[in-house]
Amino acid sequence: MDISSIFGDFTAIIPMIALLIGVLIVPGVHLGLKKPTATWGVALAVVIVSLVLNVILLTGDYQGTTLDMASYNPYSGLMILLFQIVLFLAVFVSNSSIETTRNNTGTYYALMMAAAMGMMFVAESSDLITIFVGVELTSISSYALVTLKRGDSRAAEAGVKYVVIGGMSTALTLYGISMIYGLTGTTEIAAIAAQTQLTELNWMFGIAMVAMIAGYGFKIAAVPFHMWAPDVYEGASTPVSLFLATGSKKMGLGVFFQIFLVMFVAGTACSAIAGEEIRYLFAIIAAFTMTVGNVVAIAQSNIKRMLAYSSIAQAGYILIVMAVMNDYAASAGIFHMFTHVFMKGGAFLIVGALICAGIGEKISDYRGLAKRAPFLAFAMMLFLFSLAGIPPLAGFTSKFFLFSSAVGTVDGATSEWVWLAFVAILNSAISLYYYARVVKTMYVDKGETTEKIKVPKIFLAAIVICLVAVIVLGVYPQLVFNYCEAAASFLLP
Repeated sequence: MDISSIFGDFTAIIPMIALLIGVLIVPGVHLGLKKPTATWGVALAVVIVSLVLNVILLTGDYQGTTLDMASYNPYSGLMILLFQIVLFLAVFVSNSSIETTRNNTGTYYALMMAAAMGMMFVAESSDLITIFVGVELTSISSYALVTLKRGDSRAAEAGVKYVVIGGMSTALTLYGISMIYGLTGTTEIAAIAAQTQLTELNWMFGIAMVAMIAGYGFKIAAVPFHMWAPDVYEGASTPVSLFLATGSKKMGLGVFFQIFLVMFVAGTACSAIAGEEIRYLFAIIAAFTMTVGNVVAIAQSNIKRMLAYSSIAQAGYILIVMAVMNDYAASAGIFHMFTHVFMKGGAFLIVGALICAGIGEKISDYRGLAKRAPFLAFAMMLFLFSLAGIPPLAGFTSKFFLFSSAVGTVDGATSEWVWLAFVAILNSAISLYYYARVVKTMYVDKGETTEKIKVPKIFLAAIVICLVAVIVLGVYPQLVFNYCEAAASFLLP
């Protein structure tokens, strides 16, 4: 289907326009009908329409630009699909969750769609200013989403921490962008990469890079900018925690790809003056992020905080791409983003479903779960083992691609980043300990009761979607990896 003939010059942003319409009408639907389920139905329909439009563009190999600001291409289309899957899962279960608000339902869905719209604009941007605006649209919407939790003071506390730390990250990012603009006279990423006056590493350029890495490092919760994540994921409602852990974090990683991969690939002026330094800086951040995330996760007794630290570690794995900086690494990084959406998203969905059934958030509350809810225990086991990298699940396949990119090049030569792959493999082994502890609690430890647990069917349907994806992408990765390779080739021509 050639929908470009229908939407013309606005075809590139039609998935975002669909969400924008949803942002505008959903609050009105809530005010008019005052029925949360009707509001949810309209919001879900809007999300599905946006997703279908993007799938048509992506499978139809469409490429185009709108207003010289938003560019649809294989990379942006695939990242938009990732954000839409996250948005669909979060919206799909929100109406059945006992944690989400009933007084501000229209606002809740509008904020979630606005946050996703910001992520999608970031994916289509190639300018530091438009990327910044998209990131802030997502961030501001996320601050409000965290506080919209029914009857929980932790949500307000988490929201305040998120706003304060987010403000610091915004200030650092703006400072870095202003330094870059003062040095080069442009905010266009490709133009900055090609600046011929950048002949040596000067203090202005160095400060700008560090400020931007720190600013966007907050968004992905990279060490040492990670302390907000556990509190926010614990305090927010589970659908929002799912949305932030699998969506917002991927947006931040996408920003790193779009800015630093483009600026520092071989052959650019930036690469000539600071390419090696930037790669080693990212390698060090990646190593510390995965190590701190996994080691601190061991000590957690709250399942949401454990998953939060696990997400920090997963971000560290994906940052391997920023050290290796080649097509294969970028393909593997994007593929791991997709598998992580289903692995971590599925785990958060099970946590949310059990909260609806009156089960607490502590790991000890999961004792005897295998007898009380066999399917949920089995699904959680697969999601956790996939996160640990156990074959033949999707996490093993994506980690294999990602870690192998740091071991050697395509022509068989050994890479200088073998040590980073070793650190990642060691961290995967560490992670298996705390994932296996949850499995032991569910299958070995005896619970106080054997009464069967009933959870909302909507949650079960979403969990099945994630479970199927984790299994299918593990045994047949080419289903998505081919698109990841096309995206990486476009990003790094």
